[in-house]
Amino acid sequence: MNIFAQAKRGLITEEVRTVALNESIPVDEVMENFSTGKLTIMKNSLRNITPVAVGKGLRTKVNANIGTSPDLFDLKTELEKLDAAVKAGADAVMDLSTGGDLSFFRKKILESSPIPLGTVPIYETAVRMVSQKKSMTEMTIDDFMNVIRLQAEEGVDFMTIHSGVTLASVKSLHSQKRITGITSRGGAILAEWMKFNKRENPLFEHYDDILDILAQYNVVISLGDGLRPGSIHDANDRGQLHEMIILGDLARRAREKNVQVIIEGPGHMPLDMVADNIRLEKKLCDDAPYYVLGPLVTDIAPGYDHITGAIGGAIAASAGADFLCYVTPAEHLRLPDVNDVKEGVMASKIAAHAGDIVKYGSRASSRDDEMSRARKDRNWKAMYSVALDREKAERYRQAVPSCEEDQCSMCGEFCSMKRDY
Repeated sequence: MNIFAQAKRGLITEEVRTVALNESIPVDEVMENFSTGKLTIMKNSLRNITPVAVGKGLRTKVNANIGTSPDLFDLKTELEKLDAAVKAGADAVMDLSTGGDLSFFRKKILESSPIPLGTVPIYETAVRMVSQKKSMTEMTIDDFMNVIRLQAEEGVDFMTIHSGVTLASVKSLHSQKRITGITSRGGAILAEWMKFNKRENPLFEHYDDILDILAQYNVVISLGDGLRPGSIHDANDRGQLHEMIILGDLARRAREKNVQVIIEGPGHMPLDMVADNIRLEKKLCDDAPYYVLGPLVTDIAPGYDHITGAIGGAIAASAGADFLCYVTPAEHLRLPDVNDVKEGVMASKIAAHAGDIVKYGSRASSRDDEMSRARKDRNWKAMYSVALDREKAERYRQAVPSCEEDQCSMCGEFCSMKRDY
């Protein structure tokens, strides 16, 4: 019996106690929200890591994507990215690899990662089909199930499954003119499969079989938004909203089979739509944890999309989003490097914390108050100790060694903090 099934029976597991301790909230509160699917605890039953929870009443979490491409696949680089993400404060990481020996790389990442690891199994399925010189349109449900089973057995903690991309939702998508079409790789693969085979999405038809495997290993299903908008023009169109309705139904079915659920969301979205989108997900999906990519609030900032994503992420978190997938400066341009990973995590950490200040008030802002007191006292060491990025703060301060101890090079002797009034 997995930890979710136990919680539904009123049994308090060690994972629940750990979450309550780490979040500084009562065990009873964790149990109430966990047993009803309003929060999820990410930890494969085969892994020995500290569980991480996302959902109602909890600190907004941040995920970092790493992984290879067909052009760039180096294990040392991926482990360096993992280390950079963990050091920057990521709460989870996803391996989105599509190049090299995927299983070998994943095992090494799992061995090295102290935080939960997620995957998108359709990627490995696609890579296997290509290696067999087959088209993805030839994929069978067995091809996909074999990958899910393997990844669960290896210890993957959460998986993105695109079961909401159906014949009906794709039809809704085509009823409106999109600029960027289907930008989700998983969504595009499945839409192409359905069009070629003139059949329903096998991940939808065999959804219960998928759940049976995930339940066995306490793997969280992250219901992928395969029809998410890839441009602000396409946000909140019929295809996106039709899929969200389907995801709400799939979430209920997952809970009935003792599988924990996360709902994935956009994507690209204008500023004024973000909060409404969060509220809509909570309504349609029975308060299931919401996992959003960004959202990116403008499309014209390549090289700075960690900033556009952080702007949308802060609004999303303040409105109730539970889990932010980072966006790096390399988004839309190339595979992120180690520095991109750090920059992306830091931007999303700032967004998550800004949202938590709105959601939780003084419970979240006590650290900000510490920083403010340290600034008033010109206590640089105290400032470093509460900074999200201590190394960068120290480096900037030390770049001007002539600074006096009680002032910086910005205001010098005119510093307002030194005035007696």
